[in-house]
Amino acid sequence: MQEGMDALRYRESAAPPGTVFACLWTHGHPAGAPAPLVQRVVPDGCVDVIWWARRAEVMVAGPDTGPMPARLEPGELLVGVRLRPGTAPPVLGVPADAMRDGRVPLRELWGADADRLGEALVDAGDRAAVLAGAVRARMTEGPDPLVPGLMARLEGASVRAVAEGLGVSERQLRRRALAAFGYGPKTLQRILRFQRALALARAGRPLADVAYAAGYADQAHMANEVRGLSGATIRELL
Repeated sequence: MQEGMDALRYRESAAPPGTVFACLWTHGHPAGAPAPLVQRVVPDGCVDVIWWARRAEVMVAGPDTGPMPARLEPGELLVGVRLRPGTAPPVLGVPADAMRDGRVPLRELWGADADRLGEALVDAGDRAAVLAGAVRARMTEGPDPLVPGLMARLEGASVRAVAEGLGVSERQLRRRALAAFGYGPKTLQRILRFQRALALARAGRPLADVAYAAGYADQAHMANEVRGLSGATIRELL
């Protein structure tokens, strides 16, 4: 991944196989730009750990329930790692719902270790790899064992059916989902379906086909859900 200020646009790279990361990424805004760059961040069930170069500070973002603006000043560079849904609590040391819709300095969770990490990244070569290594080192235990089963069963199923399949009560399912993902099962289901639809639409599928394949009742249902979660139409997000 290119890390210098010549890489001033959003770029993703694949995460190492078998890790808790969905991807590693960088994002920047040219120093000579006439105005800040404000972009829309939409819910994806993930939590991002982000180094802001100008402040040499590490922040935590998400999980989000709706659109969030991301503002980059001219000359700013961000380096981030994206944690897969349900994997953040062991890394951060707090339940995911404590971070919901939040943008919080990592020092509030890691103390002085976060400040040392932010300073170390200033002179690091592959910053994304260094950040990923620091995050991975904090995972002394795995996510809630319910996470894989919930993710596998949630598509197109009722919460009651998912709970029965996992052998837990609906109340326990909701409590553990909130702690692991930051959302109850129904909200998580909506967000994952929205992300499936967005991926299909970006791959060039007709929107009527996207609605059916993603599990919406029809295209109007998809349009309402997409706007509710992102504040935009699906075409505006492509």
